[in-house]
Amino acid sequence: MKTILVTGGAGFIAARCAEMLLAQGERVVVVDNLNSYYDLRLKCYRLRELARAAGAEAEFLARFDLHKGDAGTFVGPLNFCVGQLEFVQLDIEDKPALEALFSRCQFDAVVNLAARAGVRYSMLDPQVYMTTNAMGTLNLLDCMRDHKCKKMVLASTSSLYAGQEMPFSEELAVNTPISPYAASKKAAEVMAYSYHYLYALDISVVRYFTVYGPCGRPDMSIFRFIKWIDEGTPIELFGDGSQSRDFTYVDDIARGTLAALREVGYEIINLGGGNNPISINEVIRFIEQTLGKKALIAHKPFHIADIKETWADIAKADRLLDWQPQVAPYDGFKRSVDWYLENRDWLAAVQL
Repeated sequence: MKTILVTGGAGFIAARCAEMLLAQGERVVVVDNLNSYYDLRLKCYRLRELARAAGAEAEFLARFDLHKGDAGTFVGPLNFCVGQLEFVQLDIEDKPALEALFSRCQFDAVVNLAARAGVRYSMLDPQVYMTTNAMGTLNLLDCMRDHKCKKMVLASTSSLYAGQEMPFSEELAVNTPISPYAASKKAAEVMAYSYHYLYALDISVVRYFTVYGPCGRPDMSIFRFIKWIDEGTPIELFGDGSQSRDFTYVDDIARGTLAALREVGYEIINLGGGNNPISINEVIRFIEQTLGKKALIAHKPFHIADIKETWADIAKADRLLDWQPQVAPYDGFKRSVDWYLENRDWLAAVQL
């Protein structure tokens, strides 16, 4: 049994990674600062499901209140241990707290998914993107070096490929990021390379392509479109909807992230759908058909920091990780709608 640190572990992708690690029999330490970037009910739900996967009793699970929207969603101390799962409320920007955690736990690997996400919001508060995504990653690398932990999987982004020819290959130079978010991820990637070179840390950088699925982030299009169409609220559509994305289901992303725990030296690896991109208009039509409701659309100008299209070349992931996506996009969209309908009672209060 290995002990794996998962940062940002109450987040969309990290929670699924942690759940899969528990299913594999590993000891999992999850940290998250539970910031208020989006409604904490969603993080509460994910932590509850993680605790359930770790074997928590019904009495413990009842302490998670999905009808509250702040840190009070968890009744009692925020730190807890259940079975092979430990949750610690911790910010990776807090280096002394990280040092104490590394001193207490002998980690075999770090899966670093703690990050400030969102291209548009990064233009409003670029400082926090650098302090979390770049400096937070540096803090983890320092702790790994000092405590003899040799393996990190670092989550990065397809946003780095802006302006490049598709399909996007890892060999492309990505030196012209067009958002503070992408720039902060590039900073984390190159700092990780420095620590690989200087201290022989083994680093897998996984670049994600438009991840979606049940209990996704409410600032992402799939969650927002489902909720808005269901409630009869006009969709905020930037541009004409012809922009397209290489949508990748969250379970596929989590599988690829854990596959990247193998020894690679230092590699950058795309994790994406690998299919022809799907337009935003097509997604809206599918959700309309699935819900049986018509979307109201409020058009907004195309955002300067957005990418028109994304499409991943995933040959390297196949070669190095034996990984390919398994969930077809429209199957994943249907699962996302079904999850929303099953949880609509408490999701009604989630603000977008």
